[in-house]
Amino acid sequence: MTRTAVVDRPEQLTASWLSGVLDGEVTRVRRQRVGSGQIGTCYRLELEGAPEVPRSLVAKLPAENEEVRILLVPAYRAEVSFYQDLAHTVAVRTPVCHHQAISDDGTAFTLLLEDAFPAEQGDQITGCSPQEAAAAVVNLAGLHGPRWCDPRLPDLPWLKDAPGGTSAQDLANAFAGCVEPFVERFTGRLAAEDARTLRETAERIGDWVRGRPERFGPVHGDYRPDNLLFHPGGGEVIAVDWQTLCLGHPLRDLAFFLGTGLRSADRAGLERDLVARYHAELVSYGVDDYDLEECFDDYRFTALQGPLTTVLGCVYGSPTERGDRMFLAMTRRSCAMIRDLGTLDLI
Repeated sequence: MTRTAVVDRPEQLTASWLSGVLDGEVTRVRRQRVGSGQIGTCYRLELEGAPEVPRSLVAKLPAENEEVRILLVPAYRAEVSFYQDLAHTVAVRTPVCHHQAISDDGTAFTLLLEDAFPAEQGDQITGCSPQEAAAAVVNLAGLHGPRWCDPRLPDLPWLKDAPGGTSAQDLANAFAGCVEPFVERFTGRLAAEDARTLRETAERIGDWVRGRPERFGPVHGDYRPDNLLFHPGGGEVIAVDWQTLCLGHPLRDLAFFLGTGLRSADRAGLERDLVARYHAELVSYGVDDYDLEECFDDYRFTALQGPLTTVLGCVYGSPTERGDRMFLAMTRRSCAMIRDLGTLDLI
């Protein structure tokens, strides 16, 4: 990839450079930083120029810290490769990508994405409303249905069986090693029954990771309200942040979303209908050898995705006050889901 296609600093997002990659003259650009920038940096660009040039875009660039970039190469490759190789083959609603490029070593990348305003980011702590959840599961089926059990997926060299290019078993081992530090960190704030569920999950996670390989597809890996944009008044949902994309059981995304993105009482009351809605969408994409009861059973089985992603994200991430509240909420909800559905009895 030529360096002219990749810029990794905001001052390089000039009118001249943008004119070259957008195939239309940009006469003026104004930048405003958005987001916290732990994994990468994002800027809203207001553009003036030729009629074919978008009036507003979001530019996504790598982290400012060079050492952090090296650690995040697999995540950067996954997201850019999603827009290069996979987005046009699935029906999930994502930001329209106007430009994507990554350096040969993977430490620098540029994404120019649709500015989805006035859509607003969901709130993981508050959780989704029933209407938002229904729209989100329909959108999720658009990721899974078109490439359901597609034998060509394993041929994509960047699409691994676990985020970051690690093996699935290494991921399971990492979770087992993180449970006690997680429990100790939240002593006094984590319910005893949830700590017990986490420890029981750690004992079975290896078998779970290897279980039910006959169904596979692209897995977002972090499909939750904070990574979804909801248009006012309901309807369209836009999924963002594809750094954790991997190959795995598609229902992991559904179980993770419903198990952590809904309050437990809402999830228990809505999950049958929402799983049925998701399944109906799969059928509309041609998944005709997978009945609803199989789908719900897989939903029960894949519920361990909740604590797996939550615990690893917490232990390996930078602590913040909101982050702690979020991880505790996700843990409470996902552990309750595992107990309610009898997930551990399926492994």
